[in-house]
Amino acid sequence: MSIGGQFYYLQVHEKYNQGLHIPKPLHLSPPRDHEIPADSPKQDIHERWQEIHGSNHWQGLLNPLHPWLQREIIKYGELAQATYDAFDFDCFSHYCGSCRYSPSRLFQKLGLTRCGYKVTKYLYAMSHVDLPHLLNRSLTGNKWSRDSNWMGYVAVSDDNESQRIGRRDVIVAWRGTVTPLEWVENIQERLESIEQHDVDVKVEHGFLSIFRSKSEATRYNKSSACEQAMREIERVVSFHRERGEGVSLTITGHSLGGALALLNAYEAAISQLDIPIAVFSFAAPRVGNTAFRDRLKHLGAKTLRVVIKQDVVPKMPGIVFNEGMKKFEEITGSLQWMYTHLGEELSLDVSSSPFLKHAWNPIGFHSLETYLHLVDGYSSQNEPFSHAAKRDIALVNKACNMVVDELRIPPCWHQLANKGLVQNSYGRWVHPERDVEDIPCPLGSNLSYT
Repeated sequence: MSIGGQFYYLQVHEKYNQGLHIPKPLHLSPPRDHEIPADSPKQDIHERWQEIHGSNHWQGLLNPLHPWLQREIIKYGELAQATYDAFDFDCFSHYCGSCRYSPSRLFQKLGLTRCGYKVTKYLYAMSHVDLPHLLNRSLTGNKWSRDSNWMGYVAVSDDNESQRIGRRDVIVAWRGTVTPLEWVENIQERLESIEQHDVDVKVEHGFLSIFRSKSEATRYNKSSACEQAMREIERVVSFHRERGEGVSLTITGHSLGGALALLNAYEAAISQLDIPIAVFSFAAPRVGNTAFRDRLKHLGAKTLRVVIKQDVVPKMPGIVFNEGMKKFEEITGSLQWMYTHLGEELSLDVSSSPFLKHAWNPIGFHSLETYLHLVDGYSSQNEPFSHAAKRDIALVNKACNMVVDELRIPPCWHQLANKGLVQNSYGRWVHPERDVEDIPCPLGSNLSYT
């Protein structure tokens, strides 16, 4: 950002904190690189990692938001954002529905080399439910798969990150929909028992289908997304336990990915891994009924939900019949057919940031980058947007139009050059073939730890 841009940025803070009108700048020079770091510093949290990971349900850490927890929330959010940034959703691509990069190059290609994690497994999902918008499909026929979609990955913290956070952290990151809010139109709004032996514990039918569907006729989903994730989690946990290391499991996801994260946490908790399990979800919808909430709490999995009050997705399904009806249980009895949220909530407000447009913008309200911007500037419910916010404001406009026009950041700027087309040796514009390493291949999706 130019000097003029930095001045306006600081001026906005000052005027906003004083409750004064924010003037438009007379002139802003074109953005350029500057020396202000875009990341907040990572603190050594090894002595308090259990609290940061939710051992005490984040009591005393949310309001005000402890800076160590704030940094970890952003870290897990950025790892979830990677599932969008690397997803090939070009409906004209032969590889539509896959990840653009191999596991070994994912973080390098996305500029996340300092994240402190190494990808060990890619996860693929399908669905036996007719949910066309939940699982993106190619218009031209998929060269790599007609049935499956890349839905996320398993990764493990490297030695330096493990030392900083006090344990070997295994994460699972789940992707949401590539077109926010479209899944709302297709949501089944039908609860289904998650276990045969306990029919009262129920979750949303469409989410469960994506998580558990499989078919021998497919290449990537002979096993379900659930089975893929759990096999890899168990393998990694066993590997590090044999080396005498403490291990935790952290599951993250945005929107649909937040729903899958909760289902993943349930499966991990009933598998008796005997490790701390925490979910950091963003914009997650309700997933199950009160029995599911109580069961997951009894199993010991901790959940922190980050929500924006203007975002409609966390209000779905069960806009009317939800946890707010609990006060009527004395009259109605136990409402096992009712959707409910679970865990702790960090509530954010778009109007708290002076850098965001406040007009109705459902896509912008739901964007994960908007969430991360608001977390970065959040101090407490009673304090204004923080001067200490570090994340680049331009990131908010990657896939939407939320940043005030005065900062001159173009909307939806994150895209491939020439929409992915390149000029071949004959001068024709074509979709390029991928590097061999980046072509989806389940046989090469496991990486060695050695």
